[in-house]
Amino acid sequence: MRLSTRARYGTRALLDIAINAKDNSTVTLKEIAQRQEISLSYLEHLVGPLIDGGLIRSIRGSKGGITLARLPRDITLKDIVGLLEGPTAPVECLEHANACSKSGSCVTQEVWDEVGKAIDDVLVSKTLQDLVDRQQSKFMAGDMYYI
Repeated sequence: MRLSTRARYGTRALLDIAINAKDNSTVTLKEIAQRQEISLSYLEHLVGPLIDGGLIRSIRGSKGGITLARLPRDITLKDIVGLLEGPTAPVECLEHANACSKSGSCVTQEVWDEVGKAIDDVLVSKTLQDLVDRQQSKFMAGDMYYI
């Protein structure tokens, strides 16, 4: 399974919001685009599904922008990838049994099911807060001076 730029950039955008929109403040898409080096027009296309999926909310006005709709610890990578990519099943026959005449008797289908469950297990076990913590650890490690 290869994630598209939608999932990768969407995850980076949400991480940016989690880090930079403290105490219910907002960040603008332009700020995220600059910091994350993502095209503003591409980022604008990602916002709709993230709002519709309840991960972010948009606030209008002079202090407007976007902010997380839930706490970072309550947003899993499965939530993000599911909204931006759709199902994570590696083959269609896992979602639609009638997609293949061998469905139910195919040994490879069982293996693809195991692969899909492994992917889901990782995506469910990692939250946006985990990414914030990892990012902060990387930042702190980069500031250390070694003799």
